Amino acid sequence: MTAPADPRVAQLDEHRDDDGQARFEELIAQDSRVEPRDWMPEAYRKTLIRQISQHAHSEIIGMQPESNWISRAPSLKRKAILMAKVQDEAGHGLYLYSAAQTLGIGRDEMMQQLIEGKAKYSSIFNYTTPTWADMGAIGWLVDGAAICNQVPLCRASYGPYGRAMVRICKEESFHQRQGFEILLELMQGTDDQKRMAQDAVDRWYWPSLMMFGPPDDESPNSAQSMAWNIKRFSNDDLRQRFVGMLVPQAEVLGVTLPDPNLAWNEERQAYDISEIDWTEFHEVLAGRGPANAERLRRRREAHEEGAWVREAAAEYARKQAANAAAA
Repeated sequence: MTAPADPRVAQLDEHRDDDGQARFEELIAQDSRVEPRDWMPEAYRKTLIRQISQHAHSEIIGMQPESNWISRAPSLKRKAILMAKVQDEAGHGLYLYSAAQTLGIGRDEMMQQLIEGKAKYSSIFNYTTPTWADMGAIGWLVDGAAICNQVPLCRASYGPYGRAMVRICKEESFHQRQGFEILLELMQGTDDQKRMAQDAVDRWYWPSLMMFGPPDDESPNSAQSMAWNIKRFSNDDLRQRFVGMLVPQAEVLGVTLPDPNLAWNEERQAYDISEIDWTEFHEVLAGRGPANAERLRRRREAHEEGAWVREAAAEYARKQAANAAAA
């Protein structure tokens, strides 16, 4: 059953409210939290709906690249860990859909936007996972990038979003460690296993750097999100932090990061990296990635096949409400 939009948002005035605007600006200036009952600018609300719903969609679509490895994982232990991770991602999606609902949008509407291809999700999930090592690379690189991006969101100015992110980040740290451990075991194995691990790192490294979004001078929403304290750091700053985190971890793993220009810059106190191929990023984002069509097809099928569950849950809730009213 899909919960209705939070009725409290009916109090939000879509038009300018001088007192409300002043209070909103005061909350932002004080680095305080905006709550669902508070007045907020319509642009702020729409920005949050876009960002939170895209984040929720990414968690739901993100279950797919890994779920098809559950039955093929190399041991019962690995199957159990991977099942737990996929289950976590489903939960993350639900937390985020609930946070978005407090802004006045229904879950049905968000899901419809996703399955019709009208809503975006992270382009990283449109890549394929041909080997077991991909489970390690996704955990280490993709979930590592997610942690780097999402930990600052725990301090997001919108209360429901920030609180949802606290729990999500705790679980993402488990996912990153799980991926690191898979790669570490492979890199201590046979030559074929080492090659498989390095190949996965080579394929996922650049897409993981793209997860932070386009360069700051090409990011249309980043500056305003930072001004509203939704984001805390720019795309390029987060990307630099992530690379700085990866380099020592790659040394421990024994893998090579596939960037011939990667070098420490003493003056900037940061790593120099090669130019990212943003053409690939925009192609995948536009729906022309390796698995875009497959991801949406499977999401639509799952939604259609689950219709009877939603209908049964709605009927049960209706009967429970009728019984309570009669009592």
